[in-house]
Amino acid sequence: MSASPVATPAPASPTRRSANPDLPLYDRIDGRRWLVVVAACAVAFAQLVLLPLPGGQAVEHWTHVILFPAIPLIALACAAPRGWTGIFRRVGPRQVAQMLGFGVLNLTVSLTVAIALNNAIGGNANPAGDLLAEATSGERVQFLLASIPQLLGEELITILPLLALMSVLVRRLRWSRGAALAIAWIATAVMFGLLHLPTYDWNVLQCLLYIALARVLLTLAYVVTRNLWVSTGAHIVNDWAMFSVPMLLSGASLF
Repeated sequence: MSASPVATPAPASPTRRSANPDLPLYDRIDGRRWLVVVAACAVAFAQLVLLPLPGGQAVEHWTHVILFPAIPLIALACAAPRGWTGIFRRVGPRQVAQMLGFGVLNLTVSLTVAIALNNAIGGNANPAGDLLAEATSGERVQFLLASIPQLLGEELITILPLLALMSVLVRRLRWSRGAALAIAWIATAVMFGLLHLPTYDWNVLQCLLYIALARVLLTLAYVVTRNLWVSTGAHIVNDWAMFSVPMLLSGASLF
């Protein structure tokens, strides 16, 4: 395995590369550097949920949500200084439509499954919904704006481990790309669901069936578009729509 930060990728025909580019970086960063990136994802999540900071509540919250995506991105830029931006692509009208489409798809499938399985496994509401129902208009705006970097961070701590696991399976264990992607997709969806256990009162079935399923669909947005902006946008559409429900039910305006 090469000791350089970025190995030269296998040649591909110009037609294939332009028409259907492969997922980035998994075949270009060595295992030790992926380990640093994944560790940075863990540190980013830990500081978000565990680390108290000095200052007022708003300052502390904004510091956490900005560090959440910043820490993995800095680690990725160090691991692949000449290619780390490959996880992002341009955003235009088509990409905005994809954000909306995948967000609506996620909402539709998740709500259908939740309704079908609610009697069997139940479900706990996200506590943020109750806070928003009682919040002032200014507090709601602050919450929704702060959710943008937080949801970007959630995408990073899912997609970067997915690419890292693909790298191990393809480069070290010589799995096929398709099999590696399938396993990494499922594994990171399960991980994402389990990270939400404290939010949903440690309801394991809810996190594995509802949250992990939603993660599968959000990852689909990235796999199809190769664009982290699209999966982040779909995540924002999904969460903002869900958070709007308790605000509407409270009889107050959204803002």
